[in-house]
Amino acid sequence: MSKLFLIGIGGFIGSVLRYLVSGYVQQITKSVEFPYGTLMVNLIGCGLIGFLSQLADTRGVFTAESRSFVFIGLLGGFTTFSAFGNETMNLLSDGENFFALANIAAHIVLGLGAVWIGRTAAYLIWR
Repeated sequence: MSKLFLIGIGGFIGSVLRYLVSGYVQQITKSVEFPYGTLMVNLIGCGLIGFLSQLADTRGVFTAESRSFVFIGLLGGFTTFSAFGNETMNLLSDGENFFALANIAAHIVLGLGAVWIGRTAAYLIWR
């Protein structure tokens, strides 16, 4: 139960940070054509999860509870793209190149497809 609480608190903090950072970056760029805020959040999240997962894997600096708080909660709330990036890098470092490429393709193709299906369904239901 405490693990779920830590993940929830981390997720809350990460989500609030995502909102603040993304909004700030989007405001600085003054762009309405491109989502610079989302891009920045994803790049920051990927950089952080790469740095911290290296420390976790090689130095053992995280307990199971702190890993849950940081990796699943905080960074998961900040951006799930960081988890996708980290899992893909893990597959590559394990020599699972086919699965890494399949993971990339599946997330992009199926993710965009799921968005399209959801939008189409909503349109058909509430047109």
